Amino acid sequence: MKRRFMQVDVFSGHPFKGNPLGVVLDGSGLSDEQMRDYSRWSNLSEVTFILPTQERAADYRFRIFSGDTEFPFAGHPTLGTAHAWLAAGGAPRVPGKIHAQCAAGIVPVKFGAAGYAFVSPPLQRTGEFDAQRREAVRAILGVDDSQILATQWVDNGPGWSAVLLDSAQTVLDLKPDASAHRQKWKIGVVGALPGGSDAAFEVRAFNFNHGALREDPVTGSLNAGIAQWLVDSGRAALPFSNRQGTAMGHLGRVDFTLDEGLLWTGGAAATLIDGHIDI
Repeated sequence: MKRRFMQVDVFSGHPFKGNPLGVVLDGSGLSDEQMRDYSRWSNLSEVTFILPTQERAADYRFRIFSGDTEFPFAGHPTLGTAHAWLAAGGAPRVPGKIHAQCAAGIVPVKFGAAGYAFVSPPLQRTGEFDAQRREAVRAILGVDDSQILATQWVDNGPGWSAVLLDSAQTVLDLKPDASAHRQKWKIGVVGALPGGSDAAFEVRAFNFNHGALREDPVTGSLNAGIAQWLVDSGRAALPFSNRQGTAMGHLGRVDFTLDEGLLWTGGAAATLIDGHIDI
């Protein structure tokens, strides 16, 4: 069956320089296996499927798949799906704000001339790494212990943990290797950019699956968790921005603002493919 489909570039104002997302505008009637089949075949970091919602407070429901795995929440799928839904004629019940239901709950998404922004669900896990994990992560990243300023779990759904390194240049110079630690790891790294830069911090996101590395170009969930950590620990003050994707030739930018007493994570989104997919 042919279904409306969009591929959206998220978290960059430059085409093909953000993080791509596949959005199936009508996922009704699809089985979990059909959703996984498309996600695996697409080779995208995530894809989403928009579905009707039974929640009166929500405008739509969406499911997020990354290969075989379904995430309860992820950042660039939240913004990219909101953009696709609006571009396809969706009309939110509250002007200027979408309420999107995912497995983690209802996520508010603001939109306007400045782009899109969401409020992350509550963190499912926080706190510093234990000594064993810190040492394993240090070895994977290939840094000296003195270059690690702090560690923190920042898991708002996908399972991210984060490491604050001594500089943005250290982050950019990383050549991680998990061949000696063949497990599944989701490690975000962050380092402060020098004064006068167009952003406050440089971020990279590493996914390891039994030694195989996949780096994510721009990661909303990780950035949201990192921002909350940096703000709560007094290392950053709102508003500020993070840069991501530099080491991959991307131009990702994630902006953080305070509104309604909440931390909003935002950026640009643009449709680059609009058509149909046969599922």
